[in-house]
Amino acid sequence: MMDKPIDFYYFSGTGNTHLVVQRMGEVFKDHDISVKLFKIEDSRPEDVNPGHIIGLGFPVAELSTYDFVWKFIKSLPPASGTEIFMVDTLAGFSGGIVGPVREIVKNKGYHPTGACEIIMPPNIFYIEDDKTSKKKVKKGIKKAEKYAEALIKGKTKWGRVPLLSDAVYYTSLIGLKFTETKLNQRLLHLKTDGEKCSKCQICYKLCPINNILLNEDGSPKHLNQCQYCLRCTSFCPKGAIPCPVNYKGKTYRAVKAKELLPDHE
Repeated sequence: MMDKPIDFYYFSGTGNTHLVVQRMGEVFKDHDISVKLFKIEDSRPEDVNPGHIIGLGFPVAELSTYDFVWKFIKSLPPASGTEIFMVDTLAGFSGGIVGPVREIVKNKGYHPTGACEIIMPPNIFYIEDDKTSKKKVKKGIKKAEKYAEALIKGKTKWGRVPLLSDAVYYTSLIGLKFTETKLNQRLLHLKTDGEKCSKCQICYKLCPINNILLNEDGSPKHLNQCQYCLRCTSFCPKGAIPCPVNYKGKTYRAVKAKELLPDHE
């Protein structure tokens, strides 16, 4: 049973994880469990309270998750039996996240209580039609509700498949390192079409790693450290930031931009 407050740290690219975490938070509150939600991009690992139950939520990227999310997890403060659970959202397969995260937090002194992977609509390559996306979201939210209920009852597990998860994890790290290379950043450089841009600055405010700056005239300038969460592409109201790998330039978002803006906005 959950007898302590929950601090739920999460990152959401285009809104899928946000919806899942929000619904889980509502289920916890329905059972009179105190829960606070914190955006990972606005949080510092040293501020995490090991006296509370810790939740982690994030999307899968390159078979695991984004580098800045990994850095947050790896920088969590040491604990002594603090309960921790995780949930991720994905379009298909991960393989390199559940087991590795379990080992990291366990070695830091946390007690892993549950892990759940939830299928949601993809936001890259092939964007599904609205009907299919809504159906997946509805099914994913239902799974999130059941997972939260199971966590409350203490009926969840956080397993690990050593050889497979470790192999996929290291494969993912290679992919993440390639993403950071100058070659990749040049080939898949996201940039704003100046003729379409309205200078609303939404992309600048939403970028979780400050890879977008503002020129003197208020237009966005994309740097070369992009981790491809695709917030800028998906939430641009003018469609001024195309993603070169998306089929026919289509985009997906599960929520309105204001729901992912920094808490101080």
